[in-house]
Amino acid sequence: MSKRNLALIGATIVSIIYGVTFTIAKDVMPLYIDAYGFILLRVGGSVLLFWLAWLFMPKEKIALNDFPRIIAAAFFGVALNMLTFFKGLSLTSPISASVIMVSTPMIVLTLSAIIMKERMQKRMLFGIILGLIGTAFLILYGKSIGSATNASLGNFLVLVNAISYGFYLIIVKKLMDKYNAFTFVKWIYLFGFIMVLPFGWSQFHSVEWALVPMDICWKIAFVVVISTFLTYLLNLLSMKELKPTTVAVFIYLQPLFATIFAIGLGKDELSLVKIGSAVLIFLGVYLVTQKKSVQ
Repeated sequence: MSKRNLALIGATIVSIIYGVTFTIAKDVMPLYIDAYGFILLRVGGSVLLFWLAWLFMPKEKIALNDFPRIIAAAFFGVALNMLTFFKGLSLTSPISASVIMVSTPMIVLTLSAIIMKERMQKRMLFGIILGLIGTAFLILYGKSIGSATNASLGNFLVLVNAISYGFYLIIVKKLMDKYNAFTFVKWIYLFGFIMVLPFGWSQFHSVEWALVPMDICWKIAFVVVISTFLTYLLNLLSMKELKPTTVAVFIYLQPLFATIFAIGLGKDELSLVKIGSAVLIFLGVYLVTQKKSVQ
């Protein structure tokens, strides 16, 4: 099998893992551990795994003037990104959260036009507007079943997470071009851990681990090891063979897998608002990404 096909398979596996994670993380929060405490556990566990993996990777020295960029990447890619996503997911439903995440490529393209002065065609601008309308409908009217205690606020926080991740992708691009990913990702997660520590410590400390069922412990381990560490490794392998735009397209599969998994387990249900919002978002994404054919 060619390296390219392996990369495509790796990117697909990442989308499946992320799609499953929406429901698995929802089973953990907020019943057994609150969102910020879960984030502290996730980032802390990932810090250990990335630093251990670095021991077996080529060693590079990071220039001091690159650390401000690394700290900014830690803020947008770890701290703000995860704090808003997990808190939002604890308040909304897996399907709503996954659909909003599809707006990330549109957000990245918008930020690129603003920050990097890239030209934007009218078709792309129309696609962004459609996607924003769909996202707005989902935030305002995408009520959910189950433990979605505040769907509107939850959906809004997931949108903030998507914007934060868009900033992260733009910030981290120069680091990816200059260093081996393992050279700087361990620092990104270390600084990110320091940033989330004040938010998550009290919630993490208050967890009564003796009362946490074993299946929930396995789900926590899944999020730390599989949804964070393994997916990053697979993305690295994919990005070596595929263009970033090609890898980004796979984010569109996440709502599909999240929906199948959530509905299959009875954790969520479809509604006309969710379907209509998803159609607008996917149409917007199509218009935005139509400029260049996928590699």
